[in-house]
This record gives sequence, C-alpha cells and structure tokens, in this order.
Amino acid sequence: MLASQTSARSIGIDFGTTNSVVARAADGGEVDLVEFPAPDGAGSVFRSALCFWQDEAFRGGLAHEAGPWAIAEFLEYPQGSRFVQSFKSVAANPAFEHANLFEKRLRFEELGQVFLKHLLAHAGDALADLPDRIVVGRPVRYVGSQPDPLLARKRYDAMFALLGRPVHYVYEPLGAAYGFAARLSDPATLLVADFGGGTSDFSIVRVEAPGTARRCTPLGSAGIGIAGDRFDYRIMDHLVLPLLGKGGTYRSFDKVLEIPAGHFTDFGDWSRLAMMRNRRTLAELDKLRRSATDPAAIGRMIAVIEHELGYGLYDAVGRLKRTLSSDTHGQFRFQSDDLVIEADVTRADFERWIEPDLARIAETVDGALAQAGLRADQIDQVFLTGGSSLIPALRQQFVQRFGENRIASGNELTSIAHGLALIGQDPNLAEWTAQADGS
Repeated sequence: MLASQTSARSIGIDFGTTNSVVARAADGGEVDLVEFPAPDGAGSVFRSALCFWQDEAFRGGLAHEAGPWAIAEFLEYPQGSRFVQSFKSVAANPAFEHANLFEKRLRFEELGQVFLKHLLAHAGDALADLPDRIVVGRPVRYVGSQPDPLLARKRYDAMFALLGRPVHYVYEPLGAAYGFAARLSDPATLLVADFGGGTSDFSIVRVEAPGTARRCTPLGSAGIGIAGDRFDYRIMDHLVLPLLGKGGTYRSFDKVLEIPAGHFTDFGDWSRLAMMRNRRTLAELDKLRRSATDPAAIGRMIAVIEHELGYGLYDAVGRLKRTLSSDTHGQFRFQSDDLVIEADVTRADFERWIEPDLARIAETVDGALAQAGLRADQIDQVFLTGGSSLIPALRQQFVQRFGENRIASGNELTSIAHGLALIGQDPNLAEWTAQADGS
C-alpha cells in the first residue's frame, strides 16, 4: 500500500461504461487502488451511475449522487428520481445534446463533472491532493454506429477539466497491457482483449526483458462498440421486449402495420431508457396503445417507463448473464406490481443470441493483428480483462485461436486503472498517448 495519499506520483482513471476504478502509483512502481466506503461495503469499484432528484435545499433545486450511493438513492425513492447509467456511451454521439432532468438540461460534460465531484468526495483523503500526472483511459473505438472521436475528446476534456490538472489519454487495453507486462519475466508479444460495458478493445504490445530501457512498445490497436451492454440487450430483446409489444402490430386506418422497432431501441441504452419518462414520449406511447392489436403489451411498456422498472429489469438481466458464465442453465426472474417475467434460459440459448456479436468481435481482433503486421501464431501471450471476458463463449474464441496455454486473465475490473497509473510514470509517456490523441 502507498505510505500516504501525498506519495502518489501519478493516478490512473478507468472511467468505464458500467464501473469506474482509480489507481495511484508511487515511486518504485508501487500501486494501490482507491477504495470507496460504499453503502454495501468498501470496495475499489465505483459504479458509473448517477441519480437526480428535486430538492430546493440544493443549488438549482436539483440534488444528485453517484456510484453505489446513486443506486441506493434511486431504490429508496424511484418515483421521484431520475437514474442515469452508462452515460459514457453517448460521449461520441453527436445526436446527444443533453439529458432532460426535471427542469434542467445537462450536457455530457456536465453529467461527467457531477460524477467526478462525487467520486472525489467519496474517495476522501485518497484523492484530496492530486498529482501532476493523471492518465485517463479511453476506448479504441467509441460506442455508436458513427461515433465522433473528436467530439468525444472535446467532451472528455471539458469533463476532466474539473480535476485542475493536465490529463493524458491512453487506450484502455494499453493500460491493461502495461500492467500485465510487469508480470512477465521473458520477452513476449502480448495481445490484450478488454471487454467492458460499452466497447471491446484490443491492443498488441511488444514486451522486452526486465531491465530493458524501453520495456514496452505498442504495436497496434482496434476496437468495436460491442460488449456487455449489447449482450444485456440481447437478453432483453428475447425475454422482455416481446412482452412489451416488440414484434406486435397496430392499426392505421384500414391497415395493420408492425410496431416500429424504434420504440424499443432505447431499451438497449441506459442513457436513453432513463430519459424516456417524459410527457412527450409517454403521450406517444399512449396513442400507440390505443391503436395496438395488443394494447396490454404497450401498457406494460408504459408501466416500465412510468414506474422506473428499467433498473430492476437490467439487474435481473445481469444476474442471469453472470449465472450463465458459471452454469449451463439459469432462470430469468423479474417481478413487480405491473410486470412478472420468468423464463428458464440455457447457456446455449444465450450464446446463440450473441453469436452475431461474437463474429464481429473476432473480425476486430483480425484488425488489431493486421495493424500490428502479425499473425495469430506470433502472439505469445493473450490477456483477457473486463467483466464480459468471463463469458465462456467469448473466452473460447481466444482459446481456439491462440491456444489455452497462451491465455491469462484476472483482475477483470481493475487491471486497466492499475496499468494507467504505471504509465503515468513512464518517461516515454507521449508514446503511449500518441495513438489515443490521434483519433
């Protein structure tokens, strides 16, 4: 552990779609993770979530919390609050201008600064005195069909300006690669696969023997906006959305038409699902309910939005996904006054649902190898990290391609922050930020 909070020479911030982690590095490469005294027990993982509610005692009449405290606030008073999760996923989306929170409109960078203020406050003394070197991870490719990395960079800059220090950006899998390299005693060509909530990112690094002046050299990177959130949506799409009207029809004059899929798109993105509870959207859905051939299904969708059932639904989805990572069978169960869903699901079902996503991930690995000018058999070590790396079908892709003996994993939620903090002490820091700054 670090001797004191003032001894940190650099910090690494893994601002994730689902979870965020902060690590501090001292002289000599000693690293520790910042712990947060959360309501359900201290830990180093800080949920990337926000909760807002109206309270005249606060400036502007809008109170807020972040991390596990945001979840606790929401669960205590769901009807009077707005819960926002995975807001990182809109960083590169030009269509996202602001979130409507009661009478307030907050841009991405304002949401980000609210999040950072609470993260710093809950960290206490551990982050009271920030060092000059702060390294922040960013995806190789942002989420979205046409992400704008320059817009994301502008928004990140505005968000992290709150820290009052220069911020250096490094690809997230490069952070994990740097940290993993410290484990190696022999030269190796290393592929890191980082499967987060919003993106799957891959970086290839050449690692030289310990004591070499230039220990690590980045060779190539690639990424895709498919990861844990997409896998969650596949479960939603097959188990939940049919009960909310997806695939159903409605009457328009003398025609019977299929309900547009756009009504259900927001259920795949927490940043939008949490914002659906507004007068305009609910009025549109009520109009659809009156013309639907199965009005009860649309009524259930309205209930999900009006009664803020999204968090509970996705919590049930997450439990099922975790169960299927360790067991071949699992049960999806969600119950509320307005909606009850029970279904037995096999791992084979889930793997069939995510098969198209796995194929695109495999193509992205090809892109990383091509950029590095390497074949699969020239990779000596593969490090799998990120929460979604625990999905057996995903891991099996790499076992089949690279061989079981070359696969390593561990510290799935903390490896990136650990490596980012170490990169902050590298004399060749610019070499690690060059790729992330270029797009």
